[in-house]
Amino acid sequence: MAETAAGASRFKANYAVERKIEPFYKGGKAQLDQTGQHLFCICGTRVNVLKVASGAILQSLEQEDQEDITAFDLSPNDEVLVTASRALLLAQWAWQEGRITRLWKAIHTAPVASMAFDPTSTLLATGGCDGAVRIWDIMQHYGTHHFRGSPGVVHLVAFHPDPACLLLFSSAADAAIRVWSLQDRSCLAVLTAHYSAITSLAFSTDGCTMLSSGRDKICIVWDLRSHQVTRTVPVFESVEAAVLLPEEPAPELGVKSTGLHFLTAGNLGMLRVWEAASGQCVHTQSQLPGPGRELTHCSLSRTAGLLLSVTADHNLLLYEAHSLQLRKQFAGYSEEVLDVRFLGPEDSHIVVASNSPCLKVFELQTSSCQILHGHTDIVLALDVFRKGWFFASCAKDQTIRIWRMNKAGQVACVAQGSGHTHSVGTICCSRLKESFLVTGSQDCTVKLWPLPEALLSKSTAPDSSPVLLQAQTTQRCHEKDINSVAVAPNDKLLATGSQDRTAKLWALPQCQLLGVFSGHRRGLWCVQFSPMDQVLATASADGTIKLWALQDFSCLKTFEGHDASVLKVAFVSRGTQLLSSGSDGLVKLWTIKNNECVQTLDAHEDKVWGLHCSRMDDRTLTGASDSRVILWKDITEAVQAENQAKQEEQVIKQQELDNLIHEKRYLRALGLAISLDWPHTVLTIIHAIRRDPEACEKLEATVIRLRRDQKEALLRFCVTWNTNSRHCHEAQAVLSALLRHESPEELLAYEGVQAALEALLPYTERHFQRLSRTLQAATFLDFLWHSIKLPMLPAAPQPSST
Repeated sequence: MAETAAGASRFKANYAVERKIEPFYKGGKAQLDQTGQHLFCICGTRVNVLKVASGAILQSLEQEDQEDITAFDLSPNDEVLVTASRALLLAQWAWQEGRITRLWKAIHTAPVASMAFDPTSTLLATGGCDGAVRIWDIMQHYGTHHFRGSPGVVHLVAFHPDPACLLLFSSAADAAIRVWSLQDRSCLAVLTAHYSAITSLAFSTDGCTMLSSGRDKICIVWDLRSHQVTRTVPVFESVEAAVLLPEEPAPELGVKSTGLHFLTAGNLGMLRVWEAASGQCVHTQSQLPGPGRELTHCSLSRTAGLLLSVTADHNLLLYEAHSLQLRKQFAGYSEEVLDVRFLGPEDSHIVVASNSPCLKVFELQTSSCQILHGHTDIVLALDVFRKGWFFASCAKDQTIRIWRMNKAGQVACVAQGSGHTHSVGTICCSRLKESFLVTGSQDCTVKLWPLPEALLSKSTAPDSSPVLLQAQTTQRCHEKDINSVAVAPNDKLLATGSQDRTAKLWALPQCQLLGVFSGHRRGLWCVQFSPMDQVLATASADGTIKLWALQDFSCLKTFEGHDASVLKVAFVSRGTQLLSSGSDGLVKLWTIKNNECVQTLDAHEDKVWGLHCSRMDDRTLTGASDSRVILWKDITEAVQAENQAKQEEQVIKQQELDNLIHEKRYLRALGLAISLDWPHTVLTIIHAIRRDPEACEKLEATVIRLRRDQKEALLRFCVTWNTNSRHCHEAQAVLSALLRHESPEELLAYEGVQAALEALLPYTERHFQRLSRTLQAATFLDFLWHSIKLPMLPAAPQPSST
């Protein structure tokens, strides 16, 4: 394989997470504030606050007990948010700041199932799974009422819109509506007309009329003065929410008079408008194909004029209330991400295929989402054409679809094709120009689909029906499921990878077999052509990646490192490196020349099915079964530049330090060495200070003038020095200075002082004992020396001279 020195210098070594698209809503209640600017929704243990304009998460509120949130409600004045958890605790939030202002026990004996504020934002009602209803004064912080008598879970509570009435409505498992008087502390009435669970209550602006909806496929209009039914409207679907519309004409919704009209959302998956007086449906939203379209929630923000509806597959849709025109879409939970691709000529968008018939297109800059409907079963694979405007999808419904994105970022289906007899699990687009695509299926066949010229012309009307595609070539390629197909950069070769443990090379467009790549011990998940060399990469369930020569079908290299199946492989750095993703949740970067794994990216918690690289080769996209989509950025050059700058800075500071020590400016030298976190240099400086004749005073004066954080660092260094008998004197000298000039209260306030003292005491005692023994030995030696000294000998007599 040809490699140049220039290519080698472009090797990648570092990727970092640039952006994550994570689940923010996993079912349950969703609520808009009065202005329509913020969206509140439950995601497991958290309540997420989204900015509607951008789709960005502003706050993620989690109670201290870290238990699942069972209910929440935002006050009508948008100031107070209260959440309830499975730990039977209620938390009151200042949600803009993300902090809890009050936490108290719910007193319910089972989790809180429903919650509602009164119109004044001062009273809060909670309905529990224990059948009790409790009222709390949020301002004065005490419980005001406790109503018993509801059988089973109280799943619905609502205050009367007129605060002077002091009425609370609740519904439990017996399909009745109970009216509670806060003034009399009693149940005023039990309204029975539904035969199944009641799902919502809505009140007219004058407070005289109430609308109830249920899963018994009827909506009932009640007169609250007499507590009697005034109208029963059969809606022929299990209703999850009913909303009373403003009493004003809305021609686009079929509302021509000022009478009572309401909107229903239920298992049919479409919004419908009804006239209460006649019981007639006056407007029906067009129904979109595919499962998961059932509506589970619907609410109206009157001030903002917005309607929020939630689908069973956790998509949140915002409509203009007066026209039901779609304004915003949010994908709350993608479940298992099966494939991801960059879109647009500058990779400005990404498309995500998850465990759903819907595709989700995200604009990276603004986080706006577009949900694409068309397939009727789970979409399994995606691929994008060279220019980035067209992309293709294939699904379990045995069909393929081609989609086009316009310059405004809007995506529409422009072509569809069918012909496979089983799920279509893999798809690949032509590389040179937008001329054809290839699909592989569980029916063990590969089909080649040419794109009609009319499809590519710009004159195609955006609202025209999709063009029907016809397969030009069909070839049975393997004996088992085909998991991957890849088209060569010159559009003349096709590679297929199968569960039968082989990959095969075919000549296009007739699909003539050229050779077989055999060597893997288990099925193949991915095949990919090198963009530069005549090489094929294969990824297998045996945990290996292999590179094959196209000329003689021999195995050139094998990469081992994944602990489980390798699901995707892609060439980067002009074909000199590989990126691979596996069912172990890891993404690995390999250098082909030396078989080295350069980096392992660990940010997913489950199988990484999707892997795609940008056109500029500077970003990578991964999607996994943990419902996360992660955008990675190549930061190799930035890291190298940062390291170089650090080295240069270290050299400059080392020189400065040497100069300070030479000039005996010990205070600045000590401060600089501590800030650089160089314990050995600090020790050298203290050595130099102690060598000075006035060492004790100089050391103390220097240590005292250090900042507190520098003293804390010096204490940490002393712990290490004190373990060595050669350096313990410096450590003890510093400790002596600190103990002399710092009060015990100041020392105890130091960070990590407890652990430091625990580490210092045993070694200090050991050094003291060692020095004591040395002193005793020296004293004994001195005594011994004095004891054995010979007495002075008398002077020898001088010989007399005669």
